[in-house]
Amino acid sequence: MRSLLFVPADGGSKLDKAMASGADGVIIDLEDSITAERKEAARRCAFDFLKAVSGETKRPKLLVRINGLDTGMTDADLDAIVPAKPDIVVFPKAEGGATVTHIDAKLTAREAIAGLPDGTIKILAQSVESATGIFNAGNYRNCSPRLIGMTWGPEDLSAELGAEANRDPQGLLTEPYRFARSICLYAAAAAKTTAIETVYVDFRNTEGLRRDTVDARRDGFTGRLAIHPAQVPVINEVFTPNDADIAKAKAVVAAFAAQPGAGAVGIDGKMYDRPHLARAKALLARMGQS
Repeated sequence: MRSLLFVPADGGSKLDKAMASGADGVIIDLEDSITAERKEAARRCAFDFLKAVSGETKRPKLLVRINGLDTGMTDADLDAIVPAKPDIVVFPKAEGGATVTHIDAKLTAREAIAGLPDGTIKILAQSVESATGIFNAGNYRNCSPRLIGMTWGPEDLSAELGAEANRDPQGLLTEPYRFARSICLYAAAAAKTTAIETVYVDFRNTEGLRRDTVDARRDGFTGRLAIHPAQVPVINEVFTPNDADIAKAKAVVAAFAAQPGAGAVGIDGKMYDRPHLARAKALLARMGQS
C-alpha cells in the first residue's frame, strides 16, 4: 500500500470522500481523532461503514485504528469491529513483539466467535511512538503472521519527551525524531516486513510533502500515512515506480539470470551486486511483475 488515509470513524461524509480519494488504504480511526465521550458511537459508525462497503469489488483496503492496550478500550474496539471484518487493524503505541502477539490472540478469539478464518485480519503496528517502543523495536520478527507492516509517530513521541516541536522551521525532522524514524526502518527490516512513513501534518504544503515523501522512498519506506485527501495523489505518485525504474529492475534481474553464479554483473558500464538484485526483485514484486 502506497497511501493510507486517516478518517475519523464518525466522520460521516468524510468516510465516503476517503473511499473516493484514490488511497490504497482507508484507516477508520477510533483513537486520537475520537474523544472519550464519542468512542461508543464511533464504534457503531465504524461497524456500519465496514458492513456497507466491505463487499465492494473495487475498494481500498479497510483498516481500523483501535485504541492501545494501555487505554482499557482495546477489547471494546475489537468486539465492535471484528464482526464487520476489516482487512487490517492499526495497533497504536505497540511496544515490542509481545504486544503484537497479544493483539493477535485477541483477534484469534474474536474471529472464531464471528465465524471468520483464523488470521483473516492483519496488523499494522505503530511501533515507534514512545521511548519504550524505541527500546523494544528490535523484537518483532516472528511475533505474529498477521504483521504486515510497521510505522512510527513523532507526535506522540514528542509529547512524551516534552519537546517543543519535532520539526525545525524548514519542516525537517529534528535529531530525536530522525533517530526514531531510522529505528522504524531497521525494525521493519529485522522483522521482514514493510516500513510505512508517518504523516506529514502540514497538509497544505504540497512541495514539503513531496520532498519528504521522496526522501522516505529513497530511504526504504514503501508507503505513507496521510491525514488529508489532497495528500494522496502526491504520495501515490512518489511511491509508484516509473517506467525507467521498472526497466532498470528488469535489466538487473535479467542480467543475474543470464549469469546465475555471478556475485556482480555489469550493465551499461555500472556494476550491480546481489543487494541490487534483491532491491530489483522487491520493486517488481510490489508492482506485480517478475
